[in-house]
Amino acid sequence: MEDLRKLVAQGREAYTNGDYETAEKLLLRVVEIRDNMADVQNMLGVIYSQTGRVEEAKKYFERAIIINPGYTDAALNLSVTYNELGKYDEARKVYTRAMLHSRSQPQELDPFIRGKLANMHADLGEVYRELGMFPEAVHEYQRSLELAGSFIDLRTRLAEIFKDMGEPEKAKLELLSVLDQNPSYVPALIAMGVFHFSQQEFEEASEYFNKVKELNPDNRSSSLYLKMLALQKEKEEGGITTEPVPRILDDNLNLDDDDDNPL
Repeated sequence: MEDLRKLVAQGREAYTNGDYETAEKLLLRVVEIRDNMADVQNMLGVIYSQTGRVEEAKKYFERAIIINPGYTDAALNLSVTYNELGKYDEARKVYTRAMLHSRSQPQELDPFIRGKLANMHADLGEVYRELGMFPEAVHEYQRSLELAGSFIDLRTRLAEIFKDMGEPEKAKLELLSVLDQNPSYVPALIAMGVFHFSQQEFEEASEYFNKVKELNPDNRSSSLYLKMLALQKEKEEGGITTEPVPRILDDNLNLDDDDDNPL
């Protein structure tokens, strides 16, 4: 009979190194010998999840928490997997139980799991946003960012919610935080330009839109605003007394368009 401890050690090493093909073969041999090792079941679940075999992942995560009901990582993995399979009620129940069993803080979780959970909260936040339930949407996005504060796309979307709520200063703070992390993130640059444009702070708006043009000369949104700003400047220099340039309905701008994505 093969040395079980050696198989587990080799399988864990391959798993840690991201060699999932080797790890899968070794860990499956472990399961054939002994199928009551929760960490082995969990590792197989992660391997199948990472390689798109979600139903197989579910089976191993479920087995892991049957063996050890207090195994928080496996429970969170199962919650994420249920969510991917559309089993939202099951996902919520497993997640709640995992949090009750866990004494660790979210930031101590595996980065892969933190990212998955962050996106689950963000998805729920989008549902609330579409329903016009903005405080609930903000709450979910803030929970998402507690788990994954470096996800600048989520923070930019939170800024958009604050804008929808009529709280532009809060939106501005979130966008400045994004640009501190990545000064070249085009969606945040456009949103900051729109913020200043809406406040009729045209010089500041121009700086942001010109930065976008430097990064992406074909960006339609920045081109539109720069044309409007040029028209405003011509009127001011010509001494023409007119109403200010109308504020563009920036709700029509889709920051997820290809031309608005960072390079």
